[in-house]
Amino acid sequence: MADVAVPDLDSRLEEYRTELTGYCYRMLGSAFEAEDAVQDTMVRAWRSLDRFEGRSSLRSWLYRIATNVCLDALSAGNRRARPMDLSAPTPVAQAQLTTRPEVTWLEPVPDGRVLPSVADPAETAVARESVRLAFVAALQHLPPKQRAVLILREVLAWRASEVAELLDTTVASVNSALQRARATLAEQDPAKTDAADPLDEEQRKLLERYVAAFEGYDMAALTALLHEDATLSMPPYDLWLRGHEDIVGWLLGVGSVCRGSRLVATVANGTPAFAHYHPDPAGGFAPWALMTIEITAGKVCGITSFLDVKRWFPLFGLPERLEG
Repeated sequence: MADVAVPDLDSRLEEYRTELTGYCYRMLGSAFEAEDAVQDTMVRAWRSLDRFEGRSSLRSWLYRIATNVCLDALSAGNRRARPMDLSAPTPVAQAQLTTRPEVTWLEPVPDGRVLPSVADPAETAVARESVRLAFVAALQHLPPKQRAVLILREVLAWRASEVAELLDTTVASVNSALQRARATLAEQDPAKTDAADPLDEEQRKLLERYVAAFEGYDMAALTALLHEDATLSMPPYDLWLRGHEDIVGWLLGVGSVCRGSRLVATVANGTPAFAHYHPDPAGGFAPWALMTIEITAGKVCGITSFLDVKRWFPLFGLPERLEG
């Protein structure tokens, strides 16, 4: 206890905030719930400091607390999802906009909130892969303890003995839980997307063409950039579309209100993203959506437009509006 009961404990705890937020985000699927969970973890750490006996590292102790916070939060059985986890795609001719409560949806997160800086490029790539929307959505199909085991073992590279100690269980139980978690994850088959941070030259040009096509509302150019089975979803609506014909049909129908929009580049969940600003009748451009882009084999395979801009734009530090 003596080695942490020092005036700089706050700063020592803060050293772990980003990686703990990443862990809790993967567990909970919500940027805001993850930050709340980490804050709760810090408070519990302070209050229980007298029970920390130094038998484990400060980091391991904090992960134990954070895991318990997340398991408590998940005890109600709720799991966050993407629209495609809840229903089949809707043909554009039958498309209707139906909202579901905020707690339904997997949330985007800025990379800087959940990915600590590391020197090893391979470690960085694994970390980015593990916060992709498709991967985090697949994690939500796992029972909470299996979820924790898989994240700790596969993403954070903890030893089985360390995970067993954290969860107060046996190495055999950890290995069994990991095997079951892997099998479930394989069934979910989260789509692989191309690494995109930093962007390579081909990806940069693809995104430049995407911006030009979207801002110019050039549907022929946009179609050329989309995979045939690309998806479009728009939480908090449960509607999602598959295939460039339906996507373009939507954009030329109900979605035509997006004509004349502006896109500002950002990054979310380890993938390219854009702040989407809509023409404002009063002048300039008002926030419309946080648009994440998934790329495979040189084309766009997924577009997710998160429409609750009052939540997302401040979180991502995006301008409140653009002037004309």
